[in-house]
Amino acid sequence: MEAGFLGTGNMGLPMATRLLDGGHRLTVYDIREAAMQPLLERQARRAFSPRDLADQCEIVFVSLPTLAAFRSVVSGPDGLAAGKAIRLLVNTCTVGVPFLTEIAQAMAAQGIAVVDCPISGGPPGARAGTLSVMVSGDPEAVARLRPMIDLWGRTVTIAGDKPGAAQVLKLTNNILSAVALAATAEAFVMGAKGGLDPEVMLAAINAGSGRNSATESKFPLSVLTRSFDYGAEMHILMKDIDLAIAQGEDLGVPMWVCQAARLVFKHAMHQGAAQEDLTAIVKYIERGAGFEIPKTR
Repeated sequence: MEAGFLGTGNMGLPMATRLLDGGHRLTVYDIREAAMQPLLERQARRAFSPRDLADQCEIVFVSLPTLAAFRSVVSGPDGLAAGKAIRLLVNTCTVGVPFLTEIAQAMAAQGIAVVDCPISGGPPGARAGTLSVMVSGDPEAVARLRPMIDLWGRTVTIAGDKPGAAQVLKLTNNILSAVALAATAEAFVMGAKGGLDPEVMLAAINAGSGRNSATESKFPLSVLTRSFDYGAEMHILMKDIDLAIAQGEDLGVPMWVCQAARLVFKHAMHQGAAQEDLTAIVKYIERGAGFEIPKTR
């Protein structure tokens, strides 16, 4: 198949690369030349603006870090909605139901359908092709996309036929991931300061009931190495936490534990962590404890 890919950053680049690996043809656009270069070297074609991309491609995937960036590439005379060829916009971002509805309505006015396709697994999962893909939208459009999105992960979950359904599913995943990361940071600092070897803790927890995405991936890859380079900045996670809590509150669901996790990350953000890797939350727990988890890898 042939498609456009807008946003070739930490997530978009490996996702687009896997599409090329699967034999699909891509036209790409990113505001940063360097971000596109690995794909251009693989014979992907270059677009020079969002509209140029949408003038060339019937299907356009979008992978962007913020709602503001997404809105800017959709609207305006040089936006995707003004494109002549585009008929299907595939959103891979975590944006929440209200924003997704806004985008879907704006695109529908131009005869463009939206398929919601957020993903989970972070940059390591994107590179390995092990993402969890959550999809909602018109069943015929989803079926058309399956040869491409199946390349991203072992699991593709259909959340429903309305685009916002996949956003609700993704937010349930992301808030659990955020809570797990905050709790794991506190638990590991506690255990290490109490005299435990972090590797012993990791092995025991991953064999027991406390295992989670932080213990299975983020800590071994980015915390115990002291590299803090999992691949997503903290402000992106903060955006997802805010969206998840807003979704819960809109539905009248108490979000007490999630609110507590938000305070942990917000405290770090106030100390300047916005542009740091999300795993750097560990360093802010360490400061409060007056103790640093030793590097073991």
